[in-house]
Amino acid sequence: MLRAQNQVLKKGVVDEQANSAALKEQLKMKDQSLRKLQQEMDSLTFRNLQLAKRVELLQDELALSEPRGKKNKKSGESSSQLSQEQKTVFDEDLQKKIEENERLHIQFFEADEQHKHVEAELRSRLATLETEAAQHQAVVDGLTRKYMETIEKLQNDKAKLEVKSQTLEKEAKECRLRTEECQLQLKNLHEDLSGRLEESLSIINEKVPFNDTKYSQYNALNVPLHNRRHQLKMRDIAGQALAFVQDLVTALLNFHTYTEQRIQIFPVDSAIDTISPLNQKFSQYLHENASYVRPLEEGMLHLFESITEDTVTVLETTVKLKTFSEHLTSYICFLRKILPYQLKSLEEECESSLCTSALRARNLELSQDMKKMTAVFEKLQTYIALLALPSTEPDGLLRTNYSSVLTNVGAALHGFHDIMKDISKHYSQKATIEHELPTATQKLITTNDCILSSVVALTNGAGKIASFFSNNLDYFIASLSYGPKAASGFISPLSAECMLQYKKKAAAYMKSLRKPLLESVPYEEALANRRILLSSTESREGLAQQVQQSLEKISKLEQEKEHWMLEAQLAKIKLEKENQRIADKLKNTSSGQLVGLAQENAAVSNAAGQDEATAKAVSEPIQSTSLIGTLTRTSDSEIPDVESREDLIKNHYMARIVELTSQLQLADSKSVHFYAECRALSKRLALAEKSKEALTEEMKLASQNISRLQDELTTTKRSYEDQLSMMSDHLCSMNETLSKQREEIDTLKMSSKGNSKKNKSR
Repeated sequence: MLRAQNQVLKKGVVDEQANSAALKEQLKMKDQSLRKLQQEMDSLTFRNLQLAKRVELLQDELALSEPRGKKNKKSGESSSQLSQEQKTVFDEDLQKKIEENERLHIQFFEADEQHKHVEAELRSRLATLETEAAQHQAVVDGLTRKYMETIEKLQNDKAKLEVKSQTLEKEAKECRLRTEECQLQLKNLHEDLSGRLEESLSIINEKVPFNDTKYSQYNALNVPLHNRRHQLKMRDIAGQALAFVQDLVTALLNFHTYTEQRIQIFPVDSAIDTISPLNQKFSQYLHENASYVRPLEEGMLHLFESITEDTVTVLETTVKLKTFSEHLTSYICFLRKILPYQLKSLEEECESSLCTSALRARNLELSQDMKKMTAVFEKLQTYIALLALPSTEPDGLLRTNYSSVLTNVGAALHGFHDIMKDISKHYSQKATIEHELPTATQKLITTNDCILSSVVALTNGAGKIASFFSNNLDYFIASLSYGPKAASGFISPLSAECMLQYKKKAAAYMKSLRKPLLESVPYEEALANRRILLSSTESREGLAQQVQQSLEKISKLEQEKEHWMLEAQLAKIKLEKENQRIADKLKNTSSGQLVGLAQENAAVSNAAGQDEATAKAVSEPIQSTSLIGTLTRTSDSEIPDVESREDLIKNHYMARIVELTSQLQLADSKSVHFYAECRALSKRLALAEKSKEALTEEMKLASQNISRLQDELTTTKRSYEDQLSMMSDHLCSMNETLSKQREEIDTLKMSSKGNSKKNKSR
């Protein structure tokens, strides 16, 4: 490359030199033409001087001829006519000379200017060419210098490579010698190992009746090594996932419930006017959200309970994952069902007169976000369904695709988190715009805040699940190889189930082997122990029944809680509607009276306060504070109705409070009973921990015995190898003695042959 560049640069320098020489020739020619023009200019100036002198002489003669003409007027007209003709001739000649002189001056000036311009251009071009030639020369010098440096460097590298090649040749010779030695050793080892292999094969054929490692179907039934750490880690991870799913389920329930409440009050308040049939249907579907969202938590809870310390947790054994996938599929169907109603509801909000252009843009963004959210849930459900296939259909998903499916699950969770962030941002913008509307009510503001808090909770839950899955993705992929014969895995879910049964049988068998023989117990003591055992089992069954009953009651109480929350909201809406109606009625009937709405106050403090209120009723307007609202009135006839109504409401709520306190006392008594049972269970747990410590001590002793036996095995193996080496040395020495004896026999044969020849010659 340097040589090619050098040639190109040389060619460029030669071309520039030729161009500079041609320009110098042109400059010389221009100088010659300039000199010629200067000579012509000098001759013209000289001619002009001559003409000027002649003109002066003619003018002098004319001046002299004029006085003479005056004196000799009378001399005759012929001489005057002659002088006049000469004057006109001279004038014409002078005019021509003047014009010619002017033209020559103009030509000279133009030629001079053109010459100066050409000379300046040529000088500037010559300067640029000289600078370019200097730059090219500097580049050529640098390239030659660099070329010389590279030549020196290559020569040094060549010398180093020659030295290195010599050393490599020496090493190659040494390697050849070593390879020859290694080939000899390999040959010897091959002979030795072939002999051992034949011996081992004969032993296997004679002693081993059945080989279960030949078929993969039988290998899948082998019980793997028990990895307690792996199982505890998987249970811990499943517990964390359960907590995240519970938070997500709570956020989804709140989101759907508050969305239903928002539909009831915006853009049309159901307490004032009837909402559209579309929103009614949408509200009806949203009211059923708990039946689709709650099973997600239950499915995850069953999956967590299926992961215990005694099982082997891989995709082929997690049968409960199929149930969770089915629950997620039902929730996806619910989202698909409500999506068109949700989009149409947003379109209806955009078409209302209260919707501004900014709010319409936010609604369009939210509609796109809802579509993306449903699509991400469908994508996540697809991958979870694929992960559930190995436990039901072994041919549905290849083992090589497990890691890619898990990676795609993590990507889908991150996508869900991003979409929820967009929804939170767009909904917060929408809420701020709606709060600025003049028609925004306190109910709408509160509902928007509740929806925004549920969306933020959804975003946080999605982010936690995505980060949790990404952090444990490597562990999930690495744990797939846990099973029989490491990476080979299970063949089918049936083989996995059989393997788990074999594992339980093997554990029971090992436990029975390690269990020491108990001493004989007297008959009376055995009967007493049997009664205690029966009572403990009965108490355990009773505790289990009580726990089941308490769980059922808790679920019923939760349902009642949700029902009464909705009832309270409806009552609040009806209360506001009734207050509005009363206010409108009072505005129409009585002018000058003040009517206002106030929040719910506490019950009447005592009877004295009521007496004072009745005493003041005569002189000033009466203000009634009740659960219905605050009403100002002046007539005395309405007092009994209001008091009776307040008494009815008070009695109703007092009865309700008494009922709730009785239920609370019942729950407290049951909690005390459960606390006593838990204390008994904690004592049993302490006893179990003590037995566990004793078992760990026994396990330590057993491990020490195992290590001691391994040490003995290694020592016996070493002694056996030493004996083999001594036997091989002995065989080598025997071979040497045999070779020596053969040589002596050969020499004896040769000597005997010579003696026989001598005898024959004699």
